Amino acid sequence: MRAATLLMAILFCVVPLAGIAWIFVAGSITTVDGLFMSLILLSLSGISLLNVIWELKDRGLLSFLHKEKATAGKEAPASKAN
Repeated sequence: MRAATLLMAILFCVVPLAGIAWIFVAGSITTVDGLFMSLILLSLSGISLLNVIWELKDRGLLSFLHKEKATAGKEAPASKAN
């Protein structure tokens, strides 16, 4: 069930980007309608991407992003200056 959720979120992230590509190909990016549609599609894609990131984080697939926190506590304290 969770794999299907991840695949749907990835699909909902890619499809709006294809819509933006179509707006560029059609040449209507310079119109007000094209600009607003691009903003709407970018926001839909961003929300879906956020869902994908949260799902991957829950699965532990983004653990490489947190290595700096573990090594930051092990640094030696700075020496005192006169």
